[in-house]
Amino acid sequence: MKKIKIFAIILWTSMLFLTIELANAQSFSGLDKESHDITYFKVDNDSKPQIKVIYGRPTTDNDSVFGTEIPYGKIWKTGTNEATEIKFYQDVMFGNKYVKAGTYVMYTIPNKDYWTIILNSNTDTYGAYFYNPEKDIAKIKVPATDGKPIDIFSIGFNSKNYGTQMVLAWGKTRVKIPLYTEENLLTKL
Repeated sequence: MKKIKIFAIILWTSMLFLTIELANAQSFSGLDKESHDITYFKVDNDSKPQIKVIYGRPTTDNDSVFGTEIPYGKIWKTGTNEATEIKFYQDVMFGNKYVKAGTYVMYTIPNKDYWTIILNSNTDTYGAYFYNPEKDIAKIKVPATDGKPIDIFSIGFNSKNYGTQMVLAWGKTRVKIPLYTEENLLTKL
């Protein structure tokens, strides 16, 4: 009888520790503090996506992020954590560069008046630590303008009569990257 009580106490104690461990595992400690987002470009709501962007969304209370938190003239992962990934479902004109359909990493080099936008084939990388210029697919320069302050880095799309713009926005800075797909151009003719 004594052995059964000892066995029951050991079993009960083990179950208690297991329950506590499972409860701790469900607390999700160690998750990223910065959120991630996915944005799509579609010609209209009923069409399939032409472009998909997956990126981290850092936050700030500073209207002048670039030049302070993100230094000018240095390669930036264009978000937080993993490098920003962009998928083109069809061939595109990225600014004035022809880019085949596929998945790429988008790096940027912010400057006060313009940004260098880089598409690179070295995907699934963390930040800009593994940036290899030999893997660059396209590199363009676009103007940087001011806009209403926004605290969370965001990427979206604007469709214009002459094409599409991928817009990067954070703090007061806005960068518009011109993109042209075959369908995008044909719908405007």
